[in-house]
Amino acid sequence: MDTSYPREDEPSRKRGPPPAAPPPRDHLVWAVFNTLYMNFCCLGFVALAFAVKARDRKVSGDVEAARHFSSKARCYNALATAGSLLLPLLLVALVVTGVLHLSKLAQESVGFFTYQLSGSDDEDQ
Repeated sequence: MDTSYPREDEPSRKRGPPPAAPPPRDHLVWAVFNTLYMNFCCLGFVALAFAVKARDRKVSGDVEAARHFSSKARCYNALATAGSLLLPLLLVALVVTGVLHLSKLAQESVGFFTYQLSGSDDEDQ
């Protein structure tokens, strides 16, 4: 058994140029969805503008600018999606807690007024 280092029997692997980085995503479909269905404070429209800019730069070959605009489009899309999902949930939670609080107050006030009315009837007799 040969224990010499480095081994000569394995073929040396040729190193070429590193593989090219994949082109940046433009997030255009996500931006269109946010613009049409969940346009919270016009963030979906802003995301759509940056997504179109990213696609234009990617087609023209300016990969660095395309990455920059793609990053901005992703950020605005995430903000639009989060705002459009969290704000209605927050509103529903506030309405439910308000209704529960009002029903509790109504039950307590009904109990209070029935006690006062029944107490005043006993004093008159």
